[in-house]
Parts: sequence; structure tokens; C-alpha cells
Amino acid sequence: MVDGKRQSGRASPPDGGWGWVIVGCCFMVTVCTRAVTRCISIFFVEFQAHFGADYSATAWIHSLVDCTTMLCAPLGSLVGNRWSCRVAVMVGGLLSSCGLLLSSFSSSLELLYFSLGVLSGLGFALCYTPAIAMVGCYFRRRKALAYGIAMSGSGIGTFVLAPAVQLLIELYSWRGALLVLSAFVANLCVCGALLRPITVQEDEEGAEGEERESTGEERRGDVSLQDAELAVKLSKQTEDCLVSSGVPSSSSPSFLPSLPLLPGNPAPQVKRRRCFSSCFLSSKEYRFLLLPDFLGLAVSFLFLACGCSLPFVYLVPYALSAGVSHQHAAFLMSILGVIDIVGNITFGWLTDRRCVKPYRLVCYIVSVGMEGICCLFTPLLRSFPLLVPFAVLYGYFDGAYVALIPVVTSDVVGAPYLSSALGVVYFLHAIPYLISPPIGGWLVDVTGSYTATFFLSGTALLASALILSTVVGIRRCCHRHYVTAVANETKDTKHEALPLSLSNKSHCFIAFNKEPVSQVIAS
Repeated sequence: MVDGKRQSGRASPPDGGWGWVIVGCCFMVTVCTRAVTRCISIFFVEFQAHFGADYSATAWIHSLVDCTTMLCAPLGSLVGNRWSCRVAVMVGGLLSSCGLLLSSFSSSLELLYFSLGVLSGLGFALCYTPAIAMVGCYFRRRKALAYGIAMSGSGIGTFVLAPAVQLLIELYSWRGALLVLSAFVANLCVCGALLRPITVQEDEEGAEGEERESTGEERRGDVSLQDAELAVKLSKQTEDCLVSSGVPSSSSPSFLPSLPLLPGNPAPQVKRRRCFSSCFLSSKEYRFLLLPDFLGLAVSFLFLACGCSLPFVYLVPYALSAGVSHQHAAFLMSILGVIDIVGNITFGWLTDRRCVKPYRLVCYIVSVGMEGICCLFTPLLRSFPLLVPFAVLYGYFDGAYVALIPVVTSDVVGAPYLSSALGVVYFLHAIPYLISPPIGGWLVDVTGSYTATFFLSGTALLASALILSTVVGIRRCCHRHYVTAVANETKDTKHEALPLSLSNKSHCFIAFNKEPVSQVIAS
């Protein structure tokens, strides 16, 4: 049973039903994690004034939150896969709320590094990846739209929280504002309670134990069906080993949750087999790491993470240094957030259209490249009316690429590996998120301006788009070359085409049914 209670009967169908509740929960998770993280930059000046620290030392707080969130993203995937997304999100909500609560009583930057940076970041990591993966379990045809709505929580949250946090700081100081945010983030526990796992749809006309075709999106019992699907795809040697040990082989993955003891098969041996099988399945979950397309995507994500966080950290301080008032500087974050929503939803809707769906990766590359161009022109904007267009453009394309990250990742690795792949993707953001804000602060301390910091951000984003464009170009050239070669070979042998030989038929038959060669040839 999942969380002690298994839902009987038929589960809600994909692309609807309880899936919209899951989208709403993921929306609130992004509000309580990514939007709150963005609003930490509003505390930047307050922390500097209170602790008498420089830019680089204060920037470590924001970078630690982002780094811990992304560094521990595989841990969130692991907890979600092994137990449930419900457990992961509820535990993460409790940890992040406690971290913000302790931060309101901090007496030094070092304590803020731990409470706000590490503890809250760990809680956000446990919530973020499982909630996003749950949306992919409930939606197929309208996946991009569902992700667009769910990921728009970061934009809407920034739009609402930025002025609210500034007002709370003015009324109750930064300590009181963190205390209120702690109570707000505790709502993650409520969101986690609503993340109901998908149960297997059973046939009403009998055939108990027979399950429908698994897509890696459904879960049953304490073991996810992602692992069950991977079990079906185990190599022939592994399954033969299981059969020889007395464990029955079946096309259905239902033998995974409970392995029956057969006569003459001692219990310790069966347990050892199950432990070995579990470890083997864990390694199979990450075999997508060998895909060349995913490796190129991973390198692109590294450069993306180096540049995307800097504008959120330094936009408010840059606006204040340009003579913009505190309220207007916070309002820039609100503008960025509300336009972020438009980018989430519009790109999610557009990339679900039949004519645009094949070009999702191209849309992602364009959005990242446009963000880089916006950052390069930022040092020329020295007033509030000029900074508003920057907030509009940057927020729109930021919302576009954020909504497309899980979609593009799913297109590359496939739905069965989405949860594990998202953990790796967000893990790749960790180190750049850790070092880029302090480096940006160090550039400000050395040069006395924000020009070099925004140039660093724009260059990194453009490099990310260029790397992925190169990967796409190489892949298309290789595909075109392969298609041409196949066409030429078919043209040369079209008069000699023969049916599939017996040996080839036997090979295909053995690959799926694992029957001895002698039986196949004899048939």
C-alpha cells in the first residue's frame, strides 16, 4: 500500500481528474521554494547593514540556498521513488519551515549560512523534484501546458511575495519577515498530503494479478512501477539467474513487491537475491547518463546555472545603486515575476501544439539566448523606466525556459527515467549556483560597478544556448547522414529483398521471451 492506504478501483485517467490537483500542488511548491528563494535577494541590503558584511560574504546566503536545493535534488528523487512523493514533500516542508524559523533568530552570517542556506535548502530539495515528477505522471498529451501552469508558481509567487516581503521588512524588520515566511512555507506539508500516487488500473472482468501496460508513470505498493518496468527490461542473464534460483519469471512486474518462498529455497538466499536485484535496479535507473544527447544537455545546464541566478540576486541592489527607490526596486522583482507567469503558460501552451511540438528544444534554446542578450544590455539601463523593459523581457524568457526544462528532459530520456533525470539535472545546477553569486559580488567589490557581473551572466547564458545549438546541429547532421546511407543501401538491395531469416527470427523471439534456442529452432 502507498502511505498505508491504497486507493481501490480505477485511478483517475491521465490529462485530467486528480491530475489538476497535482498541478495545483506543484504550483504551490514552486511558490514556496523558488519564489521564496528569489525573494531572499530583498534581504540582501538588510543583511549587509545589520552584520556589516561585504557583497561577496552576503551573497553566500543566496548561493547556499540554491546550491543545497539543487545539490540534494537526487535525494528528493530517491525519497520519492523509494517511499512516495507525499513523504518527500511533507518532510521537506517541515525542514524548510524550521530553517526559516531558526534564521529569524540568527545572530551572525555563519548561522544564516546553516539555517537559511543549508537547512531550508535541504527542505526545498526534498519538495521540488518529487512534485515536478508527479505532474509528469499524470499528464502526457498536455504535459507542456501542465508544466507551464505548475512552474508559473515561481513567477506568481515572486510577483506577490516581493512587495509583501519588502512591506514586512519595513513593519517588522528582517527577523519578523523571516518568521512570517516560515509560517507560509509550512503550507508545503499540506501540498504534500494531497500528492496522491497513481494506482494501477485493474481489469474489472477478472484476471486478477494481470496489470495494464506500464509507462513508468504509475505506482503500486511501496515499490514504484518505474522499478517494475525496469525489471522487465533486465538483461537475459539477470533473468535467467533469477529463474535458476527459484524465483518465477513473469511478463508482469508484480513479482517485485513480494517474492514467494518455494520449497527447497531457503529464506536467506531469497533475501540476498532481492537485495542484489534492488541494487541492480537502482543502477539501471541512471543508465540514461550514457546518452550523448543528455550529456550535451547536461553541459548546457552547467553554463545556464552559472548565469541565470545572478540577475535575481543583483537586480535589486543594482537598481538601488542607480538611484531607484526601495519600493520601485522591489516592484521590478514583481514585474519580473508576473511576466514569468506569462512565459510559463504561453510557452507551455504553444509547445503542446502539433506544429510546434517537434521544435521544443529550439524554443528552449531561443529563450536561453534571449536571456543572455538581455543581461548584456543591463549596464546601460540606469533608471526605473529603463529597467522595466529588462524585467519584462528577462522574466518572459526565464518563464519560458523554466517550463521547458522538464519537458525537454523528458523528450531526451523518456518518461520512465524522468524523476531520476530531473534529480541529475537540478544537481548540475548546484555548484554554479554556489559559486556564481559570490563571484558576482567579488566582481562588484573589485570593479565598483555591476557591469562585469551582468556581463558574466549574459556570456554564460549565451554559451549555454550555443553549446546546445551545436549538439542539435551535430545530431541532425548525423541523422541526415544515417538516413542517406540507409536509403542508398535499400536502393542497392531492393531487388534482393528476402524475408527475415530463421536465425534472425529466433534472435528476436529469444530477446523478448527468453526461451532456449533449441526450442525455438525446433518449433
